[in-house]
Amino acid sequence: MSAAELAALIRDRQPCVVLTGAGVSTESGIPDFRSETGIWAEVDPFEVASIQAFRRNPARIWSFYRERVHVLRDAQPNAAHLALAELERRGLVESVITQNIDLLHTRAGSRDVVEVHGSIRSAQCLGCLWTEPIDAVLAQLDESPLPSCSQCGAVLKPGVVLFGELLPAGAIERAMLLARGARLMLVVGSSLEVWPVAGLPLEARAFAIVNRGATALDEHALLTLDATAGETLAAVVDVL
Repeated sequence: MSAAELAALIRDRQPCVVLTGAGVSTESGIPDFRSETGIWAEVDPFEVASIQAFRRNPARIWSFYRERVHVLRDAQPNAAHLALAELERRGLVESVITQNIDLLHTRAGSRDVVEVHGSIRSAQCLGCLWTEPIDAVLAQLDESPLPSCSQCGAVLKPGVVLFGELLPAGAIERAMLLARGARLMLVVGSSLEVWPVAGLPLEARAFAIVNRGATALDEHALLTLDATAGETLAAVVDVL
């Protein structure tokens, strides 16, 4: 299967909605989670990325996320992010639903981005629900191991969805509506293992997958490309 065949699907099956996972950002130098060299090969996610761990030891969570925020902010959009933004500009992609928290789709120029797992742009107070911009949070972390809410003084939580938390209701509801209205969902860089987001392609009328390695839904896809996201999507834009 080639980029030309994928381009034909995108052109002929409108509207097209995109679902991206960690694999779309690896070419920006951001490690994925579940590969042999991924983040969870080094640390236990339930020690550094679960709501239970946050309530037990928030300083440990912030130690992990403080470093991660700096890595993500230093990363730059790659060819895949830029290609998706261009496809949106041309009216060939309706929206990007992303599991990523790195903001790279927005920085690449995508305008309609649904962040189903939150993002690094802010932190949240679980007490009064105040949202604190990440720059203010990082400034606090330079002076203290824990950032506090400027409104009520409670410890802030990273603005990402931790294991054991529900997804943001508005984001997942919109993602579901987009999926159900799509004649094609293009999955890029996701192994489709984390639910409920992994079920979104099954809501679309058809889906195609670009990913390094197999996914849980390959046998149901119209087309699968075992390839890097940047090279493939740049080639798709050239064809279109």
